[in-house]
Amino acid sequence: MSLLPDRHPQKDFFFLDISDVIPKDDLASMEHPLFSLKTQPDMRELEYRNGGIRLSILPSGRGLPTIFDKDILIFCISQLMEKKNRGEPIGKRVRFTARELLIATNRTTNNLGYRRLEHAFQRLRGTTFSSNIRTGGKIETRVFGMIDEGSFVRTADERFRLDYCEVVLSDWLFSSIEAGEVATISRDYFRLRRPLERRLYEIARKHCAHQKRWHISLEKLRLKTGSSAPLKKFRLNIRKTIEADNLPFYRLALTDEDLVIFRP
Repeated sequence: MSLLPDRHPQKDFFFLDISDVIPKDDLASMEHPLFSLKTQPDMRELEYRNGGIRLSILPSGRGLPTIFDKDILIFCISQLMEKKNRGEPIGKRVRFTARELLIATNRTTNNLGYRRLEHAFQRLRGTTFSSNIRTGGKIETRVFGMIDEGSFVRTADERFRLDYCEVVLSDWLFSSIEAGEVATISRDYFRLRRPLERRLYEIARKHCAHQKRWHISLEKLRLKTGSSAPLKKFRLNIRKTIEADNLPFYRLALTDEDLVIFRP
């Protein structure tokens, strides 16, 4: 399966500055499987363990946030990091037009695109994450969400036109931005069709950025992606990903011993 087309090769003049901002992702969510890979509503309660780290996720009424919902966070992180790098003050509140976000993340700008944004806000706001964090010789258990608020502001005239959107990021996510714990990602990330491809790209970017080679067992990779597929099915999905070769800047290989190798 090929990449999605570049839906906005000719950017709108007035949105040029925002759509040209370099996309950035936070390292914590690149490391851990915080987002569902399902395209249908995912109502599972999840628990993930890796060494001493425990992560539990309770879904919202609309289900778990998806890997595509994460585009909103990537957009917000990118805007704030651009301002931070210019020496401008930043805060948790990010205001933008829906069209700006849809263009920057390679989405369609029709009515369906706007409705999907509202549902994504609900999943990001309503899902509860709980994780233990080791700091200063103590173990802190923190309960948090991805965003504190998400809003759509419409005009009060008879057209009831969408004016702008606003997102208030959670303290947990904003602290990553303040600390600069982010990584630049390829714009072609938004052209990846399959949720698993997006998650594999994140993992490759996180672990293979400064290495010529990084490897992980197939079973550990399955857990790290957050895939709900049985190992046999997951192995087939990895082989399809290798054959398609769509990941920007990275390639995968699968050995006979079920070792997955990532290379730039």
